[in-house]
Amino acid sequence: MFKNLFLKFISLTIIIGLIASLILYRMYTEEIDLSDETVTLIIKSGSSFSDISSTLLKNNVISSRIMFKYPAQFKGIDKKLTPGRYDFSGKNSCRSVLARLEKGDFLRIKVTIPEGNMIWETASLLSKKMELDSAVIRNLADDKNFVQSLSVPSLEGYLFPETYYFPWGINEKTVVKELVAMFKSQTKDIWIENLPNNLSRDEIVIMASIIESETGVGGERRLVSSVYHNRLRINMKLDADPTVIYGLGGLTRPLWRKDLRKDTPYNTYINKGLTPTPINSPGLAAIKAAIDPEQTEYFYFVADNKGTHFFSKTNAEHNRAIRRIRSN
Repeated sequence: MFKNLFLKFISLTIIIGLIASLILYRMYTEEIDLSDETVTLIIKSGSSFSDISSTLLKNNVISSRIMFKYPAQFKGIDKKLTPGRYDFSGKNSCRSVLARLEKGDFLRIKVTIPEGNMIWETASLLSKKMELDSAVIRNLADDKNFVQSLSVPSLEGYLFPETYYFPWGINEKTVVKELVAMFKSQTKDIWIENLPNNLSRDEIVIMASIIESETGVGGERRLVSSVYHNRLRINMKLDADPTVIYGLGGLTRPLWRKDLRKDTPYNTYINKGLTPTPINSPGLAAIKAAIDPEQTEYFYFVADNKGTHFFSKTNAEHNRAIRRIRSN
């Protein structure tokens, strides 16, 4: 009889254990639907797992503190939290939330830096997209020690245009470092030993920035490059409108004739040679065009009414092209 009672006790214990396990598993996997609501969890370095649990429970992201705490301890997730911003919406459970924390699946912000962006445009874009301080980014450009630490002559020209996925909460210095690192990564294999006109790599970037400002048409970049390389070769002023615009702080209005007479270091109607720094951050195609210009006898070009340019060998031919374009 004692044996039968013992077996019944064991059986009952197993049944209770199974029921308890099922209940706990259900609590672990039970989903709560936030629907269109978004709950934001900020994990900072040194954040308490207990505080994180309380925040998630209070905001109905998870349904059980116990089934969030003990699996986290068992897996060691509570000791290896990745700082960042975690946004929760839709359906969530203790299991799914812990899986995100374990992977460090925090918010990454997509930012696309367009080709030809001037540094203040990039600073403004980063400010809007990532809540960074645009003034801090622009001040970094004037910080000679910081710029020197990146092994570039200036920030202008080296904040590489590309699509990035930045973690929320990243600071201005780290973002700038990543943009410059991308420039180095993307250009490391394109350099040749003998660059045209004996230009340095940094001068090629300056040339590329002017090309980038002049045309967005892929088939024209090497032609525009040829014009400026031809002018450099005979010590002829570049007469590039975008350099004047940059020297005046970036105009939002059309360029006036009197602007061409304003003496700034970037006015290539007054000063011979390249500008002191790039006038924007050129894309890879523009840099390649600066390295490998088309072999032409062109010294002039003018925008037509079709979004492209007409190229000329002589000033007389150039003036005829201007008159013809204006008459259409």
